[in-house]
Amino acid sequence: MSAPEIIRSDLAANSETRFTVVLGDITRLSVDAIVNAANSSLLGGGGVDGAIHRAAGPELVAECRMLNGCKTGQAKITGGYRLPARHVIHTVGPVWNGGDHGEEELLADCYRNSLGLARQHGLKTIAFPAISTGIYRFPAEPAARIAIRTTLAESKDGAFEEIIFCCFGDEMATLYDRLLPQALAET
Repeated sequence: MSAPEIIRSDLAANSETRFTVVLGDITRLSVDAIVNAANSSLLGGGGVDGAIHRAAGPELVAECRMLNGCKTGQAKITGGYRLPARHVIHTVGPVWNGGDHGEEELLADCYRNSLGLARQHGLKTIAFPAISTGIYRFPAEPAARIAIRTTLAESKDGAFEEIIFCCFGDEMATLYDRLLPQALAET
């Protein structure tokens, strides 16, 4: 990680996987893959998606054009180009519509499918933003609980060295700081 990132929590779930909460800019993390909270076109947008596309450069858009978009809950992988991360895993989170439209399962699918791609490509260190909690309005605490629960379940096979929850703001980092130790204690 580069110097501006602040490690908030660094906890081991088991002997194989470390879970870290970082306050900072996901585009600055030197990991095997960062996860992009993308829109279905995969061609860039606002928030995390726009920041990742700007930092990676035009080569990322060119590769994304060849992927023919992505459905909600699914994930696709590209190179990282000008990012310190070797790869970008793009996933499309659900728009919150009150919680009665399968949003929770679709959000869990984002984490599950992103880690599945990482596993297939032998990637060991993965950083996630808080998928769907920005313009898609998924409530922060349920989203964080889903992220933590799903990544814990998907990492039990020891395939990953580190899973990072990269939070752009202090409020989200504080939420993960509170929820992650509780979830780890329950496993």
